[in-house]
Amino acid sequence: MTVSNNGDGSAALTLTSAPVGGVNVIRVTGLLDATTRDQFADYLAAEAAEHGPEMILDLSGVTFMDSRALGLIVHQWQICTQAGGRFALTGVEYAKTKVMWITGLAQRLPLHDTVDDALAAFGGAG
Repeated sequence: MTVSNNGDGSAALTLTSAPVGGVNVIRVTGLLDATTRDQFADYLAAEAAEHGPEMILDLSGVTFMDSRALGLIVHQWQICTQAGGRFALTGVEYAKTKVMWITGLAQRLPLHDTVDDALAAFGGAG
């Protein structure tokens, strides 16, 4: 599934997903802020409903993240793990996601450099 929309024809946020090593990988490109919050939330919920609680969010294409988006990510992490699934974030860049470090969540969330690293941590192949 691919979603790309800013309401005015421009792409503030693009979301794509594909199975990799048996895990749903969601690639996030663009802004994760108040203007894209609902789009991001709806997409995560639809993906979890369709593919189950195994999820990797590839944030390497994120240009900015605010605290609302981080709250959605934490919520999705909790949903996945409570359902017995595994969850990871990859491609997280400090300069674009400072809110993770400011809040201390960078030390708590399952962060990996690449999708292959996350899959290896899951015990799967890349």
